[in-house]
Amino acid sequence: MTELEFTPTPEQYAWTFGGVAPLHEVEPGTVLRLWCDDAFGGRIRAVTDLASAVLDPRFLNPQTGPFAVRGAEPGDTLALHLVDLTPARDWGASTLVPFFGGLTGTDRTALLDDPLPELTWIYELDRARNTVTFSARRSDFSVDLPVAPMLGTVGVAPAAREVRSSLTPDAFGGNMDTPEMRAGVTCYLPVNEPGANFSVGDGHYRQGEGESCGTAVEGAMDVTLIVELVKADVAPAPLWPRLESDDELITVGSSRPLEDAWRIGQKEMISWLGALHGLDRLDAYELLTQISLAPLANVVDTNYSAVTKVSKAFLPRVDPYGGLHADLRARAASL
Repeated sequence: MTELEFTPTPEQYAWTFGGVAPLHEVEPGTVLRLWCDDAFGGRIRAVTDLASAVLDPRFLNPQTGPFAVRGAEPGDTLALHLVDLTPARDWGASTLVPFFGGLTGTDRTALLDDPLPELTWIYELDRARNTVTFSARRSDFSVDLPVAPMLGTVGVAPAAREVRSSLTPDAFGGNMDTPEMRAGVTCYLPVNEPGANFSVGDGHYRQGEGESCGTAVEGAMDVTLIVELVKADVAPAPLWPRLESDDELITVGSSRPLEDAWRIGQKEMISWLGALHGLDRLDAYELLTQISLAPLANVVDTNYSAVTKVSKAFLPRVDPYGGLHADLRARAASL
């Protein structure tokens, strides 16, 4: 397999999905070894660093990319298999940002409340124990938490030459902030523009479902992934992001209000089950009702994201996209 190593300079970060020329063109099957900065661009390093003082809201969620995939055309499906996610720093950061988060007034939920006090937490990484340490700011409490690396943002250029902020999740993927975006998972995205022009970033050393306060344990990440392409004549592109693990089929919907994000993910799973098993949509609807899990991804971004998961154990054996996930897993094992 062809391999490409790439570490962007700050001048090469992408801050949007769409509207940015690709930095490299790669062949399907290429292994990418990338470095991704954290959502803060590394500007929060100590508990004394406050978001309002050190962050510029125009420059959040720096993306590594975009990368064009040779031969990718609208209607195709881009497959990105996450081989490995390794923290690239020995600490992560989380912070309260004024008028941002799930339990505060925001620009969309306009209240007369004052902003929450600004606080920053630094999580020290213990590589030997594979933990990060939460240390309370207002007491002596501390606890070690298992590291669970994930990427907050994985996305392609939107359709119709649209340009969207790297803070936004939508049908093109983007800032979905789901803990399901972890090593061992294959992400399927619709190709909207020639080359797909995908980028990744927003490393989290761990995050709870929903990302309640708006920031996870944000940290730079070393990322290894494999790029593949499914042509439209082999399988139609999904309307919304899909993920596949060894054990589950997963769909992600992003919208506001939150129930619409949930509805998108549910409807996309109904379509996927119908295509895989020849089910009428009402039969798939009934089956989904009995077997699905629906964890939240985020309730804080410009769109909220909700996940629908179905265990493969409940279903007859079938291999989506011709068994591509299993093939990518085998390729990853050889790296």
